[in-house]
Amino acid sequence: MLTELVVTPKSVQHAFKLLDAGADAVVVGEEHFGLRLAGEFSLRDIEEITLYAHTLSKKVYVSMNALFHNDRVDALAPYMRKLNDIKVDGIYFGDPAIIMTHREIDNEVPLIWNPEQTATNYFTANYWGERGATRAYLARELSLDELIEVKENAEVSIEIQVHGMSCMFQSKRPLLGHYYLHEGKALPIENREQKDAMLLYDKERENRYPIYEDLNGTHIFSPNDMCMIDELEEILEAEIDAIRIEGILHSEAYTVKVTKLYRKALDLYKESPKLYRQQKNELFKQLEEMQPSHRPLDTGFFFKESVY
Repeated sequence: MLTELVVTPKSVQHAFKLLDAGADAVVVGEEHFGLRLAGEFSLRDIEEITLYAHTLSKKVYVSMNALFHNDRVDALAPYMRKLNDIKVDGIYFGDPAIIMTHREIDNEVPLIWNPEQTATNYFTANYWGERGATRAYLARELSLDELIEVKENAEVSIEIQVHGMSCMFQSKRPLLGHYYLHEGKALPIENREQKDAMLLYDKERENRYPIYEDLNGTHIFSPNDMCMIDELEEILEAEIDAIRIEGILHSEAYTVKVTKLYRKALDLYKESPKLYRQQKNELFKQLEEMQPSHRPLDTGFFFKESVY
């Protein structure tokens, strides 16, 4: 079985470059429906990317994993009908409203269960599988042993994150806006390029936590970037179905380079696990040299090293 390499682009042209760089699939969407997207994509953008991806026999997934209040529910069916017409390859969801809408409109697009931190066991993954999900995108807080146990018992395919920053906190409240209002200052809504430089600084630990606000509230991210390029062997031996590179708040050039290196790692392992072992340290070194000085690499919660 070939493990799918999934990446999150920031723009249409970036999506093209990632697919050319070796990504098997990209994840797009807009903040009205999806959480913590690397970029904002209209339906026209999604259609353009899907047409290109399908000429390469690659896939496009759309994120609809927000938690929906009543004022957004009526917009789900029209949006999902258009995704069905575009023939995207999957929809990420966390809210059961997506399942209900999917049934009501006889949508043919496969569903991927993605409730962020609560995707922690195979019983619940199988529960949503029985209700229409074909894949589960597991929580970043699981250890490698826990991930493998889920894979061994899951009746749906399994996706995990292997690179990039992870969300460690979300509030649906505009906490930054409220703080600045309390301070008597104005906080304009910033675009993602401006948000790249917004950090919470923890002087005691010398950590800098990326933070931004959008339609879905306030999001705070990990101070380090997860990196598993030199620890892929157990993941691939376990036949995890998809691995994701998270490109949010990184430059387009950075994500393209990371994608090329992970593509090389996967191809080396496919040719021979021995070849991968011989070159994995060099691949890690190349990634380490690319990192921003304030964002060291770690293995996230795979080996329970993270303490945030």
